[in-house]
Amino acid sequence: MKHHTGIKLMTRTLALALMLFAGMAIAQSLDDAKAAGLIGEKSDGYIGLVQTDAPEAVVELVRSVNRQRRERYAQIARDNDISINTVAQLAYARAVEATRSGNYIEDANGRWVQKP
Repeated sequence: MKHHTGIKLMTRTLALALMLFAGMAIAQSLDDAKAAGLIGEKSDGYIGLVQTDAPEAVVELVRSVNRQRRERYAQIARDNDISINTVAQLAYARAVEATRSGNYIEDANGRWVQKP
C-alpha cells in the first residue's frame, strides 16, 4: 500500500511541476512577444495582436492566454458577485501599470500605442 501511495505522490508532484513549467514558459513567451511588439494589452482586459501578420505560434499564445484570462475573470466575478466586464476592466488597469515601457497597450480609441 505504501508503494502505491508513493507513486501517487510522485505522479502528483510531477504533474504540478509540469504545470508550473508550462506556466513559466507561457509567461516567458508572452513577455517575449510583447517585447517584440507582436502583442499588447487590449482595453477590454485581454491581449491582442499588434501585428496582424504575427506567426501562428503567437496567435495561439493569444488564444491560450485569453482563454485563461476569461476563466479567471469568471471565477473572480462569481466570487465577488460582480460582472466579468468589471473584472476585465480592473485587470486592464493593472496590466497597463505592469506593462513595460515600449510595450504596446490599446488606448481608449482602440489604437495601439507604446507605453512611454
